[in-house]
Amino acid sequence: MYRILILVHVLAATVWVGGHLVLSLTILPRALRERDPAIIRQFEDGYERIGIPALVIQVLTGLLLAYHWAPDVASWFRPATLQASLIAAKLGLLALTVALAAHARLKIIPALDAKTLRPLAVHIIAVTTIGVLMVVLGVAIRTGWLL
Repeated sequence: MYRILILVHVLAATVWVGGHLVLSLTILPRALRERDPAIIRQFEDGYERIGIPALVIQVLTGLLLAYHWAPDVASWFRPATLQASLIAAKLGLLALTVALAAHARLKIIPALDAKTLRPLAVHIIAVTTIGVLMVVLGVAIRTGWLL
Protein backbone atom coordinates (compact mmCIF):
# COMPACT_ATOMS: atom_id res chain seq x y z
CA MET A 1 0.00 0.00 0.00
CA TYR A 2 2.85 2.40 0.85
CA ARG A 3 4.37 2.14 -2.62
CA ILE A 4 1.00 2.78 -4.25
CA LEU A 5 0.54 5.88 -2.08
CA ILE A 6 3.98 7.15 -3.12
CA LEU A 7 3.20 6.55 -6.80
CA VAL A 8 -0.18 8.28 -6.68
CA HIS A 9 1.25 11.16 -4.62
CA VAL A 10 4.13 11.67 -7.07
CA LEU A 11 1.84 11.48 -10.10
CA ALA A 12 -0.46 14.10 -8.58
CA ALA A 13 2.55 16.29 -7.71
CA THR A 14 3.72 15.97 -11.30
CA VAL A 15 0.42 17.37 -12.53
CA TRP A 16 0.24 20.15 -9.91
CA VAL A 17 3.85 21.33 -9.93
CA GLY A 18 4.39 20.64 -13.63
CA GLY A 19 1.30 22.63 -14.54
CA HIS A 20 2.43 25.55 -12.41
CA LEU A 21 5.91 25.44 -13.92
CA VAL A 22 4.36 25.62 -17.40
CA LEU A 23 2.13 28.46 -16.23
CA SER A 24 4.99 30.39 -14.59
CA LEU A 25 7.62 29.86 -17.27
CA THR A 26 5.64 30.02 -20.51
CA ILE A 27 2.06 31.27 -20.10
CA LEU A 28 2.63 34.03 -17.52
CA PRO A 29 5.51 35.78 -19.34
CA ARG A 30 3.43 35.93 -22.53
CA ALA A 31 0.39 37.28 -20.66
CA LEU A 32 2.53 39.93 -18.95
CA ARG A 33 4.27 40.89 -22.20
CA GLU A 34 0.94 41.23 -24.02
CA ARG A 35 -0.84 42.61 -20.93
CA ASP A 36 -3.62 40.12 -21.63
CA PRO A 37 -5.20 38.26 -18.69
CA ALA A 38 -7.26 36.16 -21.14
CA ILE A 39 -4.11 34.13 -21.85
CA ILE A 40 -3.99 33.02 -18.21
CA ARG A 41 -7.75 32.46 -18.05
CA GLN A 42 -7.57 30.20 -21.10
CA PHE A 43 -4.79 28.12 -19.55
CA GLU A 44 -6.60 27.94 -16.20
CA ASP A 45 -9.86 26.82 -17.79
CA GLY A 46 -8.20 23.66 -19.05
CA TYR A 47 -5.68 23.13 -16.26
CA GLU A 48 -8.09 23.44 -13.31
CA ARG A 49 -9.94 20.32 -14.46
CA ILE A 50 -6.90 18.22 -13.68
CA GLY A 51 -4.92 20.53 -11.38
CA ILE A 52 -7.46 20.84 -8.57
CA PRO A 53 -8.16 17.07 -8.40
CA ALA A 54 -4.39 16.51 -8.41
CA LEU A 55 -4.03 18.86 -5.45
CA VAL A 56 -6.81 17.09 -3.55
CA ILE A 57 -5.18 13.72 -4.25
CA GLN A 58 -1.85 15.08 -3.03
CA VAL A 59 -3.37 16.29 0.22
CA LEU A 60 -5.10 12.97 0.90
CA THR A 61 -2.15 10.77 -0.02
CA GLY A 62 0.21 13.21 1.71
CA LEU A 63 -1.68 12.87 4.98
CA LEU A 64 -1.57 9.07 4.70
CA LEU A 65 2.15 9.15 3.94
CA ALA A 66 2.76 11.56 6.83
CA TYR A 67 0.98 9.12 9.11
CA HIS A 68 3.24 6.34 7.80
CA TRP A 69 6.37 8.34 8.65
CA ALA A 70 5.09 9.85 11.90
CA PRO A 71 2.08 7.91 13.24
CA ASP A 72 1.82 10.22 16.26
CA VAL A 73 -0.14 13.04 14.62
CA ALA A 74 0.66 15.37 17.51
CA SER A 75 4.34 15.09 16.56
CA TRP A 76 3.56 16.85 13.30
CA PHE A 77 2.97 20.00 15.33
CA ARG A 78 5.83 19.56 17.81
CA PRO A 79 8.38 17.78 15.65
CA ALA A 80 11.07 15.73 17.34
CA THR A 81 12.32 13.83 14.28
CA LEU A 82 13.51 14.94 10.86
CA GLN A 83 10.47 13.37 9.20
CA ALA A 84 8.06 15.10 11.60
CA SER A 85 9.85 18.43 11.01
CA LEU A 86 9.55 18.01 7.25
CA ILE A 87 5.88 17.03 7.59
CA ALA A 88 5.27 20.18 9.65
CA ALA A 89 7.04 22.26 6.99
CA LYS A 90 4.94 20.69 4.22
CA LEU A 91 1.74 21.37 6.18
CA GLY A 92 2.81 24.99 6.59
CA LEU A 93 3.49 25.30 2.88
CA LEU A 94 0.13 23.71 2.13
CA ALA A 95 -1.60 26.27 4.37
CA LEU A 96 0.25 29.06 2.56
CA THR A 97 -0.81 27.63 -0.82
CA VAL A 98 -4.44 27.52 0.29
CA ALA A 99 -4.25 31.10 1.59
CA LEU A 100 -2.71 32.37 -1.66
CA ALA A 101 -5.25 30.48 -3.76
CA ALA A 102 -8.16 31.80 -1.71
CA HIS A 103 -6.89 35.36 -1.93
CA ALA A 104 -6.38 35.10 -5.68
CA ARG A 105 -9.78 33.45 -6.24
CA LEU A 106 -11.71 35.90 -4.04
CA LYS A 107 -9.86 39.19 -4.57
CA ILE A 108 -7.72 39.19 -7.71
CA ILE A 109 -9.38 36.92 -10.27
CA PRO A 110 -12.90 38.46 -10.07
CA ALA A 111 -11.41 41.83 -11.07
CA LEU A 112 -8.65 40.48 -13.31
CA ASP A 113 -7.57 42.92 -15.98
CA ALA A 114 -4.31 44.28 -17.34
CA LYS A 115 -3.75 46.31 -14.13
CA THR A 116 -4.23 43.39 -11.75
CA LEU A 117 -2.14 40.99 -13.82
CA ARG A 118 1.04 41.74 -11.82
CA PRO A 119 -0.48 40.85 -8.41
CA LEU A 120 -1.75 37.61 -9.94
CA ALA A 121 1.73 36.98 -11.31
CA VAL A 122 3.14 37.26 -7.79
CA HIS A 123 0.62 34.66 -6.60
CA ILE A 124 1.42 32.33 -9.50
CA ILE A 125 5.16 32.53 -8.91
CA ALA A 126 4.69 32.04 -5.16
CA VAL A 127 2.47 28.96 -5.59
CA THR A 128 4.92 27.51 -8.11
CA THR A 129 7.87 28.09 -5.79
CA ILE A 130 5.98 26.55 -2.88
CA GLY A 131 5.12 23.54 -5.05
CA VAL A 132 8.77 22.99 -5.94
CA LEU A 133 9.76 23.34 -2.27
CA MET A 134 7.14 20.76 -1.32
CA VAL A 135 8.64 18.33 -3.85
CA VAL A 136 12.09 18.90 -2.34
CA LEU A 137 10.75 18.32 1.17
CA GLY A 138 8.90 15.20 0.02
CA VAL A 139 12.10 13.76 -1.41
CA ALA A 140 13.88 14.65 1.81
CA ILE A 141 11.30 12.79 3.90
CA ARG A 142 11.86 9.63 1.90
CA THR A 143 15.64 9.89 1.50
CA GLY A 144 16.81 11.84 4.57
CA TRP A 145 18.41 14.19 2.08
CA LEU A 146 18.41 17.28 4.33
CA LEU A 147 20.34 15.67 7.19
